[in-house]
Amino acid sequence: MALVRYNPWQEMSHLQRQLNRLFDDALIPENWGEFGNLSKVPAAELTETDEALNLKLEVPGMEAKDLDIEVTVDHVSITGERKSESRSEEQGRTRSEFRYGKFSRVIPLPTKIQNNNVTAEYKDGILNLTLPKAEEEKNKVVKVNLG
Repeated sequence: MALVRYNPWQEMSHLQRQLNRLFDDALIPENWGEFGNLSKVPAAELTETDEALNLKLEVPGMEAKDLDIEVTVDHVSITGERKSESRSEEQGRTRSEFRYGKFSRVIPLPTKIQNNNVTAEYKDGILNLTLPKAEEEKNKVVKVNLG
């Protein structure tokens, strides 16, 4: 049986080659303009007023039927599937590209809401949810002791 010397630098070199291959495949020059589309999770913005929470999600290139929204009293769950295909023909050549992917995001809410009165609007790739606060949250009084 032969002894083999352990070389940790060989493993680091192998890891570096794998990472380089990953980035080379993902960031080919023709996709640089669409770099933001590489994200698998939609961007979200949550704002709060006295009466409700407003949740805005960015889901461009999708249709409302491709989104599944579930709302409980303390969180919102959004799942969907992106389906994008493009086809062009020039000078007898056909170019076809497609992009598919599922995503899922759960957003915890800072206060309890009335999940049976939620309203939703989807326009131009932006999903707006209005989540009215529960009555006990609106009238919540917190006592503060100074002593």
